[in-house]
Order: sequence, then structure tokens, then C-alpha cells
Amino acid sequence: MARSKEFDENAVLDKAMRLFWEQGYEKTSMTDLVEFMGIHRRSLYDTFGDKHTLYLKAMDRFNEKINAALAAGVKRSKTAKEALLFIFNFMIDGQADSPPGCLMVNSAVELAARDADVDLKFTKMFTVAEQQLKEIILWGQRDGEFSSDYDADELAEYVHNVWVGLRVMTRTSVAKEKLHRIANTSIKFLEG
Repeated sequence: MARSKEFDENAVLDKAMRLFWEQGYEKTSMTDLVEFMGIHRRSLYDTFGDKHTLYLKAMDRFNEKINAALAAGVKRSKTAKEALLFIFNFMIDGQADSPPGCLMVNSAVELAARDADVDLKFTKMFTVAEQQLKEIILWGQRDGEFSSDYDADELAEYVHNVWVGLRVMTRTSVAKEKLHRIANTSIKFLEG
């Protein structure tokens, strides 16, 4: 008779996600994961597979959580400008008790050039993010908040590049005031 799991899979996956987010893939050992997740090594392998598979699952978990938080914030926004400000502020200020930066951007920088699985995941996530930004930009263009001088697809690519840059910069000692100025300048650009 198979034993039932003595842990909540999502809770321990969240712990792995956090450790990878803080340390990166290469600096995180299986021993680190076992200790931080609070489960036995055998349970880790049986439930999540090897370190690489666990990392990919942690990336998926991060993506699900971030997408849910962003979708909720955008949905509450009354204007396209407010929605973009929410996204920028979310990326700059983070969530309470979360590491700075972004696990997906960190993964792209650390591994995408040599890991096809990671590259595919972050490429898909970036495509979805650009589509979400395009929808917000179209909303702003329809309502007259944003200039229609540029194509919404091109603007979404531009804004996404700013968004990714902000995620990288949040891991540095750059003052948040500067990051907020960059975000506000990007919105002013959209307004025309």
C-alpha cells in the first residue's frame, strides 16, 4: 500500500521557487533544497523528479502566481494608465516578503542561452506578457489615454522591454525612486 504524502506539494514547491529565486539554479544544491523545503531527499525525487525538473516546476509555479496577481490588479484598474502603473509598481516594489527581481528574468539571464527548456518557458511567458500589455495599450488608445501614433504591438514590445529592465534593476542597489521615474516616463511616452 502506497504511503500518502506528508506534505503539501504546493507549499514545498513554493519553498523551492523562493530558494531558486534568491540563489539561482547553479548556486542551489539538492542539499539546500532538501533542507529549505523540509522534506526528505527521496520524497523530493519521487514528487518532483531531479533538480532540473523541480526548477521547471518552480518556474511554472512562479508564472501562475505572478499572472494571477497581475490579472487581479489589472482587472481592478479603472483606466489603462492605472493598469500599467499597477504592473510597473508591482514589479518595482514587489510583494511583501518576496525576493527582489523576477525568477523568470533571472532564469533567462542565467540559463536561457544553454538550456532549451528554460528558454522555451521564458519565451512563452514573455509572449503572454507582451499580449497582455498590448491589450492594455489598445484599451488606452481606444479611450484616448494613449497616443495612436504607434502600433500597439510595437508599443507592447517597448513597454515589455522596460518592464524586464525594471525587473533586473530591482535586484541592484538602484533607488526605487529612479525605477518609478523610468516607469512614469514610459507612461508619458505612451500618452504622446
